[in-house]
Amino acid sequence: MQAPQAPKIHSPKIFAITNQKGGVGKTTTAVNLATAFSALGHRVLLVDIDPQGNAGTGLGLKRANIKSSIYDVLFGRATANEAAMRTKLPRLNIIPSSVHLAGADVELSSVIGREARLKEALEECHNNYDYIFIDCPPSLNFLTINALVAAQAIIVPLQCEFYALEGLSQLTKTVKLVKKHYNAALDIHGIVLTMYDRRNRITKLVDEDVREYFKNKVYNTTIPRNVRLSEAPSYGLPGIVYDMKSAGAQAYIKLAREILSKDNKPLSGSSKPSNNDVTQKEQTEVA
Repeated sequence: MQAPQAPKIHSPKIFAITNQKGGVGKTTTAVNLATAFSALGHRVLLVDIDPQGNAGTGLGLKRANIKSSIYDVLFGRATANEAAMRTKLPRLNIIPSSVHLAGADVELSSVIGREARLKEALEECHNNYDYIFIDCPPSLNFLTINALVAAQAIIVPLQCEFYALEGLSQLTKTVKLVKKHYNAALDIHGIVLTMYDRRNRITKLVDEDVREYFKNKVYNTTIPRNVRLSEAPSYGLPGIVYDMKSAGAQAYIKLAREILSKDNKPLSGSSKPSNNDVTQKEQTEVA
């Protein structure tokens, strides 16, 4: 008589969206990629580990409605499943941030196994999601290290400005250290150039330098400077929902497809009939 087989454990692809420089479009990238993936039929969890909590704001989350946050998850006061909240968008949940994360670095400093707290916490909800995106703080602290240990891949938003490569070199050093000591599977999935302005000479120079150094690690898709993307959070909506026809929204939809294609994954998830496009119908569904 054969022993019963253990249930198959599903492993979602986990992306950490990180750059220690602020103002590069990190949260905008996290929110809009999570939205695009969910609109394509994938079950998505967005984890906001940035104390500023802007990812929740960008998805219309009301702070008064937050019962548990990622802070509670990191310190064992709630599970990841308990803290995950539904958003207005089908198939997209979020574990919100908390202002208490601002002091988490000090609190984590004396915790045994502090670098793996997030990884261990997210394991219980693996079966519920196809993709998990972690929005990191704009610094290389214990919160970011937790995200890098939990993730399989990193997406780096890089603003087209003069000092862009200097910050990127520090991040690559941190990635090498995390790979060596905590997470051998970690890799930079891709670098996305944000706030891209073809009229600006420095944009062209940064584009050429980054592609020369990082080769195929740089996504073909670039995210343009776009007023509609900037306006969207004030309405509690991702740019893709606020104005799907805008250049910024279309760029993030294109980027989502490029990421899926790079991983040889189907463009559409199993949560709905196959459809390779984010359609106007879907925009209405999530609005």
